[in-house]
Amino acid sequence: MTKAPHAEREDYTQIIMNEPAPALPAEAEAVRELAAASTRLTAEIAKVIVGQQKVVEQLLVSLFSRGHCLLVGVPGLAKTLLVSTISRVLHLTFKRIQFTPDLMPSDITGTDILQDDPETGRRRFVFLQGPVFANMILADEINRTPPKTQAALLEAMQEHSVTTAGQTYHLPEPFFVLATQNPIEQEGTYPLPEAQLDRFMFHVVVGYPSRAEELEIVQRTTGRQSAEMAPILVVRGAAV
Repeated sequence: MTKAPHAEREDYTQIIMNEPAPALPAEAEAVRELAAASTRLTAEIAKVIVGQQKVVEQLLVSLFSRGHCLLVGVPGLAKTLLVSTISRVLHLTFKRIQFTPDLMPSDITGTDILQDDPETGRRRFVFLQGPVFANMILADEINRTPPKTQAALLEAMQEHSVTTAGQTYHLPEPFFVLATQNPIEQEGTYPLPEAQLDRFMFHVVVGYPSRAEELEIVQRTTGRQSAEMAPILVVRGAAV
């Protein structure tokens, strides 16, 4: 006695359903974990930053790709708060550099100072590390400083190292630079040339919040409750 055609299809379907799901390749599993981590990071950042979903998304893409990012917008749009918040949720060491017209390259990279050696009693030069020695650097208003000082930071972005007095010092890994820049039409700016802009993976424009988002910002900043944030990811190799 032969089975009906529909019965054979049911048996075949049952066999397929009982078979274990094939294991995902390592690359696909890594992508899935990264997507889940990005969702958790976005939710944690939203506890502090109101709106700016596209800006946060582009920043995270840049960081996951080991790239640097340039944020462009007028003062007062929480660019500094956004960068410091990301460093907290990623559990990275964070340094902020306020760029001014009188800032020197050694103020960023560090300098050699003369110290007494207690063992030999002689004086020797000791390298004092600058604020660039951290996992995440906020270069605040990078176009407020002359090109000579800008070049000192951009060299560190490309080589991940600092050379002074013939000695090369490697920067901690991972190393990210998130720079902010005021619009060029404002007075007192030194626009970055194309060769230096090429160091940044993304050029992100930070816009004004909507009316509803502004009301939410007022409620958060005038209230007594503060957001409690927990590190979502601990980057391997970070100097925490």
